[in-house]
Amino acid sequence: MTIALCGTAAYSASKTVLVLGDSLSAEYGLARGTGWVALLDQRLKQKKIDATVINASISGETTSGGKARLASLLSKNHPDVVIIELGGNDALRGLALGASETNFRDMIAMSKTAKAKVLLVGMQIPPNYGREYTEKFFSIYAKLARESKVELVPFLLEGVADKPELFQADRIHMTAQAHPRILDNVWSHLQPLLSR
Repeated sequence: MTIALCGTAAYSASKTVLVLGDSLSAEYGLARGTGWVALLDQRLKQKKIDATVINASISGETTSGGKARLASLLSKNHPDVVIIELGGNDALRGLALGASETNFRDMIAMSKTAKAKVLLVGMQIPPNYGREYTEKFFSIYAKLARESKVELVPFLLEGVADKPELFQADRIHMTAQAHPRILDNVWSHLQPLLSR
């Protein structure tokens, strides 16, 4: 996805946004162009913000996989903003929370070293994994955002996760109808990073 438009005064310099995510950002089960990342591309164009969106999301991606791919993506694309939307698959597989936290911390550090701003995207998992695990998992995002001083989307699926009609048949992934709201959840935290 590429946009080449004249930026407004607030967005004078061209920006590159790298999305490092899992199936929720990779349009799993959706028609191409209907997921929130594609909608982000459209919104930037509508608002005449000179930006390029690179969707490096892969269905099934974990924090370890994202970390392994990130150095190459940073070197190739030189993003101004890195959106990290990962962790859900770690939790669904019951992986050690300490390992996930370390991977997040490393990805944030790698992005900062590459002079990119970071937007960390929070995720929650179903309560059937046990209250202690689910609460500790969710708390990792706010903890890392606070410690690393990066912007945080508290919960990617805010306003849609509690609506069964917005789930695909697998009860895990959202339908296309949910993705405009998902974009709104991200946009309010991303927009300030684009205008700096």
